Amino acid sequence: MKQSTAFPHSLRWTSVLLGLAALAASGHAMAAKDAVLSIGFQPETLDPYNTNQTITTAVTKTFYEGLYKFDKDLKVQPVLATGYEVSKDGLVYTIKLRTGVKFHDGTDFNAEAVKFVLDRVLDQNNKLLRYNQFNRVAKVEAVNPATVRITLKEPFGPFINSLAHASAAMISPTALKKWGNQDIAFHPVGTGPFEFVEWKQTEAVRGKKFDGYWNKGYPKVDTITWKPVLENNTRAAMLQTGEADFAFPIPYEQAELLKKSDKLEVVASPSIITRFLSFNVLQKPYDNPKVREAIGYAVNKEALAKVAFAGYAFPAQGIVPQGVGYAVKMAPIPYDVKKAKELLAEAGYPNGFESTLWSAYNNTTSQKVIQFVQQQLAQVGIKLQVQALEVGQRAEKVDTWADPATAPVRLYYTGWSSSTGEADWALRPLFASEAWAPKLNNMSYYKNDIVDASIAKALVTVDEKEKEALYKTAQEQIRKDLPRVPLVTEQNLAAHAKRLSGVYVMPDGNINSDEIAVK
Repeated sequence: MKQSTAFPHSLRWTSVLLGLAALAASGHAMAAKDAVLSIGFQPETLDPYNTNQTITTAVTKTFYEGLYKFDKDLKVQPVLATGYEVSKDGLVYTIKLRTGVKFHDGTDFNAEAVKFVLDRVLDQNNKLLRYNQFNRVAKVEAVNPATVRITLKEPFGPFINSLAHASAAMISPTALKKWGNQDIAFHPVGTGPFEFVEWKQTEAVRGKKFDGYWNKGYPKVDTITWKPVLENNTRAAMLQTGEADFAFPIPYEQAELLKKSDKLEVVASPSIITRFLSFNVLQKPYDNPKVREAIGYAVNKEALAKVAFAGYAFPAQGIVPQGVGYAVKMAPIPYDVKKAKELLAEAGYPNGFESTLWSAYNNTTSQKVIQFVQQQLAQVGIKLQVQALEVGQRAEKVDTWADPATAPVRLYYTGWSSSTGEADWALRPLFASEAWAPKLNNMSYYKNDIVDASIAKALVTVDEKEKEALYKTAQEQIRKDLPRVPLVTEQNLAAHAKRLSGVYVMPDGNINSDEIAVK
């Protein structure tokens, strides 16, 4: 994987420095407004169509916009679209587009651009991770420069929600032709408020103000820098020293200390992020549902919330978190070591077994989680080797593994948020058999005909009571089968310098910086 763009660092920043010098020379001797945002994960790409990581799309939104977006309450708002009509049969969406918009490279944004971008993700030869988000699209037509018509293969109620997802970004067709399907990941060209400057993968992603931005008056800062900082304490220290203006997530255990600073503001907000233990149900011993249930009983979720999240989390209340449409509230699996041992004995493992536990993340909170789980399962005889995977390791060993039968993943700590705000995206990517990795995120390789049928029928029904019943059936069946044990739903905990405003964490863990400003 490439480490940077093709131009040397010194040249990349030359244009920024010259621009600021010109401001001073013209009598506008104002200080440049720079904002630094520190995040706990490394973006693995800058192609919004080829990631399933929420924090990655938070970064790509710096450069890209879609036809629609979600606000802080996950309500759909227009961006590059101005409105739409849908046919009575629910198959044809006619979308009106904003006019006078340019991509960073000067290319016009219009219906042909929308068609070009969506046709790219619909081409299975491109093997983009977000294909399944759009695979119900039959065709895309440019009616005229300001009108695009999208025809679906079957009714799909959450379609506009899918277009509002941060992955549904508009990329310059000129840039796509220039850089190609792979290298566009390192050369983002969108219509967003910031123009790409550079990406040093372990250090920073940088952007500068796009002077041709269609939304006049924005952005309100000159440059923006995203810094991936995996170590929690370092992220907190950067806030205290002024090296960062914003940090997410902040170490839960340091929240009270940071609150005492008169220069910082700590913000805890509700989330729809649930953390799971996922099992590879194709492999022993996790093919046995009693083993999976035993592990559910063996982990003290109340204690986990305190130990790893300093109380800024609570035991998960079901397969789909509250706050997501059609979520069914369920009692957490209680902590019961005796019950766990009984189930293991019934499954043929009275003395436990040895296995591996991987974490999808290598930040310090996740390391605390897998160490806690390791200690908990040792009490019932399950001896775990634990490893927090780096981005490249996760991609190689889990996300892109082609053959389910040989997948090396066994027990896996991961998380999910339904970033479209409704139950389909909380269930289908994780539990439908069509979503087996590498297509989507069913790295449990779970298949249940009742679940598959319920999810599929819920997508096409227009009867709300029927949809609610179908999603309830799916969630109850998943709870019985437990291909994933829900652990906790966490709060989003962020902090920012009081000089910074207009940045907040959304319920799905994405970050909105549309109104970013510094004093």
